[in-house]
This record gives sequence, C-alpha cells and structure tokens, in this order.
Amino acid sequence: MTFARRFRDDEDGAAMIEYTVLLGIITAAVIATIILVGIWVSGQWVSLEGQLPS
Repeated sequence: MTFARRFRDDEDGAAMIEYTVLLGIITAAVIATIILVGIWVSGQWVSLEGQLPS
C-alpha cells in the first residue's frame, strides 16, 4: 500500500501515466490509419480487377 501512495504522490508517476495515455492514443491512431489504408488498397484492387478484360 505504501508503494501505491508513494507512486501516487510522486510527480514521475504522474508523468509516466501521461506518457502512457499519450502512447495509447498514438497507438490507436496508427492502428486506425493502417486499417483505413488497408480498406482503401482493397477498394483500389477490386476496382482494378473489375477493369481488366476477362
């Protein structure tokens, strides 16, 4: 319990939590970007495939 209190009162602990939240936001943005690019590439591929002669 003393470790939790010391961690709560320590400014380094607050900074670490802030960096962890920031890292989570950046990670979510990167994952969303990868998914959106994948969807776009898939659509482009289907469009190109539809334009090819049979």
